[in-house]
Amino acid sequence: MRPVFAVVGHPNKGKSSIVSTLARNDTIRISQQSGTTTTADCVRVETAHAGYELVDTPGFQRPGKVLEWLQQKGVAADQRVAVIQQFLADEQCQQRFPDEIRLLTPIMQGAAILYVVDGSRPFGVEYEAEMEILRWTGQPSMALINPIENEDYVESWSKALAQYFKIVRVFNPFQADFAKQLALLEAFAHLKPEWREALDQVNQDLIQFREQQKQDSAELLARLLEDLCQYRVSQKVLEKSQADVVYPVLAEKYHHWMRQREQQTITELLAVYAHFQTKISVDELHLPPDLFDCEHWFMWGLDKQQLAIAAALAGATAGAAADMVVAGHSFMLGAIGGGILGFGSAWLGADKLQQMKVKGLPLGGFEAICGPVSNPNFPYVVIGRFVYLYQQISRRNHAQRTPLVINPLNLNEQIEQLDKADRKALHAACARLIKQKTVDSLSLLLLPLLN
Repeated sequence: MRPVFAVVGHPNKGKSSIVSTLARNDTIRISQQSGTTTTADCVRVETAHAGYELVDTPGFQRPGKVLEWLQQKGVAADQRVAVIQQFLADEQCQQRFPDEIRLLTPIMQGAAILYVVDGSRPFGVEYEAEMEILRWTGQPSMALINPIENEDYVESWSKALAQYFKIVRVFNPFQADFAKQLALLEAFAHLKPEWREALDQVNQDLIQFREQQKQDSAELLARLLEDLCQYRVSQKVLEKSQADVVYPVLAEKYHHWMRQREQQTITELLAVYAHFQTKISVDELHLPPDLFDCEHWFMWGLDKQQLAIAAALAGATAGAAADMVVAGHSFMLGAIGGGILGFGSAWLGADKLQQMKVKGLPLGGFEAICGPVSNPNFPYVVIGRFVYLYQQISRRNHAQRTPLVINPLNLNEQIEQLDKADRKALHAACARLIKQKTVDSLSLLLLPLLN
C-alpha cells in the first residue's frame, strides 16, 4: 500500500517547507505570506523500490465555525466520521469553508495527518478547534513542532499536542539533517502498520541513494581535477615579437576556460542533489573566488608544512624546473618553472601559478604555450574548493531559499582525518596529476574526503 500524508495546520506554519524538505524538491513554492498554498497539492516521493505521497494543504481559516457546524449535529463519537463526510458534501459548506473542504478531503480519502505548528509562537485555545476537527476524522495522526524562529514554546506545545496526538516530534525543515529526516520517516511508519514495509523500504532506498550521490560527487571532482591539471592552450608564431602579443590573449583564454570548467562542475553538483533553484557562480563565493588568486592558495589547499609532508608521502624527488632554454632556439616570456617537489622546498612555488613557454620549432618558428599549471599545491586547491561546496550543497535542505554561503574548511585537517594509506594514496595521485599523468580509480581515492 502506498502511504499518503496530509500536511495540515494553521496558515504560515511551515507546511510547504516540510513538504519541500521531505520530498527533496526545491520547486515547491514557499513564502512568508499567509495563504501561499491555496489548493491541496499532492507531491509524489519516488525511491528505487517504493514511495509515498505528501499532500500540501491550505491552512485552516475558520476552524471555530467549522467545529461549531459539526457539533450542532450532536452525534456520538462513533458517528463523527459520517458527519465529516456530510460536511464535505454540503454545498453551503463548500461555499463558506473552501479551505477546510480542500484540507479535509484527502484525509477522508485515507491520508494520515501531519499536523504542523510553530514552536516559536505560544499555544492558544484557537488551535484546539483545529485539533478537535482532525480528531473527528478518525484518521491516524501525528504532530510536528516546527521551531521557525526559536524553541521558546516547544515545551508548552508538546504538552498540549500530547492530548490530541500519540506521536509528537520537533522537526525544523531548514536544519534537519539526513539522519533526522530518516528518523521522521520511521515515525511515520507507526501511524499505520500496513505502511511499515513500504516506509522501511523508502528509508533503505534513500540511504543507498545518498551513497550513490556521494560517489557521483567524487566522479565529478575526479574529472574536474584531470581536466584542470591537464589543460593547456598554444599558438604557433614566427617571431618573438608576435609571441609577446599572443601571450595575454592565450592567458585570458586559458583562465576563462578553467573558470568555466569549474562552474560547470558546480552546476552538475547542484543537480546531483536536486538543487535546481539554487544558483551560484564562482564569482559569488564569499571566500576569495578566483581559482588563480595565488595569495589565497594556502586557504584553499595545503600550507607549507603540509605540502612538504605530502611530497614526502608521495615519494616525490627534488627536480629542476621544467622550463628549459634549448640551444638558442627557444626563449622565456616571464615563464615560471614547474613546481619543485622535494621535501624541503615543496612550498617554494606556492605563490606561482602558470607556465608560459615559447619553444623553438624545427623550422625556426615559435610556439607560445600557456598551461598546464605545474605548482604542486594546485590539485589541493581544486580539491579544497570542491569540498567546501560539496559540504554545503549535500547538507542543504530543499526548503532553503537563501543564497548559498560557503563556510571555510581546513583541508589540512580534512586530510589528516584520513588513515595513513588513504593520505599516501591521495598525495601520490596529486603528484601524478600535476605531472599530467593518469591516476587509476581517482574517484575512489577522493571519496573519503566527502563526508
